[in-house]
Amino acid sequence: MELDFGGGYQLRRATEADRQALEMVCLKTGDSGADATAREDDPRLLGLIYAVPYQVYVPDFAFVVEGPNGVCGYILGTPETEGFNETLRTEWFPSLAAHLPDPGPDESSWTGSDWARRAIHHPDLSYPPVLHPWPAHGHIDLLPEAQGKRIGQRAMHVLFECLAAAGAPGMHLGVSPDNPGAQVFYRKLGFETLSDPALPAHTVFMVRNF
Repeated sequence: MELDFGGGYQLRRATEADRQALEMVCLKTGDSGADATAREDDPRLLGLIYAVPYQVYVPDFAFVVEGPNGVCGYILGTPETEGFNETLRTEWFPSLAAHLPDPGPDESSWTGSDWARRAIHHPDLSYPPVLHPWPAHGHIDLLPEAQGKRIGQRAMHVLFECLAAAGAPGMHLGVSPDNPGAQVFYRKLGFETLSDPALPAHTVFMVRNF
């Protein structure tokens, strides 16, 4: 599946060969949409937590944006959050944790990517019932060169169509409260903010029906 955006940009399904590019895009957008390179001492971990598992476990819903200079974004999702999270809990994170030290619970002693190493050893994969009416989830990250071209909107609609075709009635996503631009972007796509005391306070949750 390919979608030509013009100007040398296209959307296509991500492959195993794109995993390093997924890690790169995740790192360069990992600080609430800004470049997290200077913050991390292990440049791979953000992508291994937030991007690569989609290509591994739900490849039909993992897409990359490729431009004149190579991969410059991704659009990722799954139609069934509960099963996906269980696979992460039982397979993906244990396999990563086996090769990484656990920095322990004392956040005051963490440096560099210790937060990510801790997250891999103790992943937060909560899926409260309030989100169950929107069982799919997904997200998008684009490097600056792919922004402002309506690529994100068009790519997200492709993901919506794929998730709906798989039987999902709607989707949810989590957005950093420090990234108001992303919240505006999702609202333009029809998402609404969901407020509930059962949801983690450190994340803005947004939902959309298909």
